[in-house]
Amino acid sequence: MATAVLYFDEDREPVLRLTALDPERRAHALRIERHRFPDGELKLTLPAALPARVVLFRSLDRPNEKLVELLLAAQAARQLGARHLTLVAPYLAYMRQDIAFQPGEVVSQRVVGQFLAGLFDAVITVDPHLHRVATLGEAVPVAQPILVSAAPLLAELIRARRPGALLVGPDEESAQWIAQAAATHGFDHAVCRKIRHGDRNVEVALPDVPVTGRAAVLLDDMASTGHTVARAAQALLAARALSVDVAVTHALFAEGALATMRDAGVGEIWSTDCIAHPTNAVAMAPALAKALASLTAGS
Repeated sequence: MATAVLYFDEDREPVLRLTALDPERRAHALRIERHRFPDGELKLTLPAALPARVVLFRSLDRPNEKLVELLLAAQAARQLGARHLTLVAPYLAYMRQDIAFQPGEVVSQRVVGQFLAGLFDAVITVDPHLHRVATLGEAVPVAQPILVSAAPLLAELIRARRPGALLVGPDEESAQWIAQAAATHGFDHAVCRKIRHGDRNVEVALPDVPVTGRAAVLLDDMASTGHTVARAAQALLAARALSVDVAVTHALFAEGALATMRDAGVGEIWSTDCIAHPTNAVAMAPALAKALASLTAGS
């Protein structure tokens, strides 16, 4: 059965890499045209007819306008023939706020998860930031939630670039990715403890492990301002680590983040291509193509 993969201009290259890996299912890429009116409103134009199975590819970094695009495009795809609609969002936004810490705080994970579940039958994403929620299906209650992990792929890269490295999580939330990556090749690993005073003001305490003379790689699902990574790198170097590099799934890097990490003594910075960035070193297309194939197996 043919599958249409809808995409916006910014996602053309990752979509072409994805569809090139799925010749048996004849997945083909179709562009969504976008016009912006002077007042900022959007007009989208989809292909006039669509097959029963449709994939919408949209990585949700800088997500606010993209969520409106998903609403418009998904509703239109249903009207144009789609019966099964899959969102492939290599980065899934608004997953960090999974609990209300103060009265009146919006639990954005719950709101955005329900929003997406109302539009799509399946969601495929890479290393969503799930902390107090155990599964992707709890955060995004679609019929077919599929979580792909980049941790083993990052571990392969680290093995090639820094054999025998010590994998270090910059905070407690990174423990799940550290464990997955370490298990791939038996890396020694440990996790730091973070004390947050604000978005750009954090303290990091090293775990009680020998660091002297070792190449350390800080590994996490994402980095934004780079301050947590920077504090962890400084602590590792103060403990006489031989070198400190960084590997992340999602290169969310805010302005100045790379400089913050470099100034702290970080050497190499590697990321996956879930979010396009000059640090991209790991391609996710094969893993995403495999996840898509699992949805249509036997259909």
